[in-house]
Amino acid sequence: MSERSARPHAVLFACGMNAIRSPMAAGLFKQLYGKTLYVASAGVHKGTLDPFAVAVMEEIGVDIARHKPMTVEELDELEGLNFDLIVTLSPPAHHKALELTRNVAAQVEYWPTADPTVAEGSREQRLEAYRSVRDQLMAHIRARFGPVGGGNE
Repeated sequence: MSERSARPHAVLFACGMNAIRSPMAAGLFKQLYGKTLYVASAGVHKGTLDPFAVAVMEEIGVDIARHKPMTVEELDELEGLNFDLIVTLSPPAHHKALELTRNVAAQVEYWPTADPTVAEGSREQRLEAYRSVRDQLMAHIRARFGPVGGGNE
């Protein structure tokens, strides 16, 4: 089995503010894999949870409304950084993860993911940008981590 196809036991999703992309990814991951794998999310900086992110996740039955954005440092203080894999979703998060892996034995993967906050237009057009990010993250997660219930073969 290749290193890339191995399913990690603990995954950290990281983005710029832990307000949109990484909480969406963690929510999708939890929906797919439940308690079989550990997942968390953090940001380079701490933002405010985006209501559009909450809305598009609710559309598919994933509740992230109680998510509390936190930085990587806050997560480290809270529970440590015991992750097999750090998936970065923005350039600042990727640079932060590479710094961390000097001291943390984790694999880092970069999944370039658009920032939906740059979308302009009507509420519906803006929501469509968030849906696109959600659906892209779901496709990445399924492709990377395999079928639900696949376990560690």
